[in-house]
Amino acid sequence: MATTVRARPAALNLTPSAEGRIAALMAQAPEGAVGVKLSTPRRGCSGLAYSVDYVTAADPFDEKIVTPGGDFYVDGGSVLYLIGSTMDWVEDDFTAGFVFQNPNAKGSCGCGESFTV
Repeated sequence: MATTVRARPAALNLTPSAEGRIAALMAQAPEGAVGVKLSTPRRGCSGLAYSVDYVTAADPFDEKIVTPGGDFYVDGGSVLYLIGSTMDWVEDDFTAGFVFQNPNAKGSCGCGESFTV
């Protein structure tokens, strides 16, 4: 009897706009940066927040997503909170930033800075 292995869902889906912003960040990255990393530290009114930072070394537990402009990492401890999410980069006349559509979030604070699962 053959077993079938179901494909694991992506840890995170990136829009073309998010990939473009990652490329722009990597183009101006500090020396030694190997990529950009998303994590969900405990912070904010609702408990977890999205944090995007440069990284200087790949962690073997992180999910690596190769983009045209550079490597993007998802913190291994945050993957459970992010599976099926979409990360976008949105700019308008007054603000610019990454925006997340997270099907795992049960709620978020009024300012949108943090979420709960």
